[in-house]
Amino acid sequence: MKQSLVWWSFVGGSDYEPQEIMKAAKEIGYDAMEMMQPDEIPMVKDHGLEVSLLIGHQSLSDGMNDPKNHDRIADELAESIEIAAENDVPVLCCFSGNRRFGLSEMKGAEYCAELLSRVAPQAEKAGVTLCMELLNSKVDHAGYQCDNTAWGVHLCRMVNSPAVKLLYDVYHMQIMEGDLIRNITDHIEYIGHFHTGGNPGRHDLDEQQEIFYPAVARAIAEAGYDGYIAHEYTPKGDAIESARHAFEIFDV
Repeated sequence: MKQSLVWWSFVGGSDYEPQEIMKAAKEIGYDAMEMMQPDEIPMVKDHGLEVSLLIGHQSLSDGMNDPKNHDRIADELAESIEIAAENDVPVLCCFSGNRRFGLSEMKGAEYCAELLSRVAPQAEKAGVTLCMELLNSKVDHAGYQCDNTAWGVHLCRMVNSPAVKLLYDVYHMQIMEGDLIRNITDHIEYIGHFHTGGNPGRHDLDEQQEIFYPAVARAIAEAGYDGYIAHEYTPKGDAIESARHAFEIFDV
């Protein structure tokens, strides 16, 4: 499987210089890095790595489920789609926004679907996938609406576009619902990107956290997934050795 390192985790969260992380990532076997700023893309490509994902719009808590944000986010996504297409970036990350008083789960999904349907044709034409991120609302992102697989799948079905899928974050979904392998396998057609991280703590994929990542990795591979697996966590020790260990788990 294609593997990627998240910029904030392994560059921003370590004592290494960006060039050292990128050089090591390439030597380990990584295909890409992601979530850097657009002006940092050339530096990544100069190290022989691709860019697997960029943030599509602002902001995580004030997102698509509020119609007041639609024009702003549509403009931001239009610009991000152009940047992604110019740099061969396959995925843009999108956010539902937080729940608001009086907003039902289904109405929130409808608002998100309205905006995604509006921008999906541009994304389809550019060959870019808009991935709504599944995040936990218990620990890290209180109130976030797209916090379970069923809600995200319902949203994708409403939009019904090959350019709209989910970013399935294994760490976040372990907190919210568990049953990882069943949810991944049953809904793989709606998943366009993966993030990993150990739970609890959002650190290494080691034996001190509760997710058995070798089984998760095999299930993703056996489901026929051909997108990126990106590691998004803060290493507890040496970032390069942590990245090497994570790569080996998903090298199936």
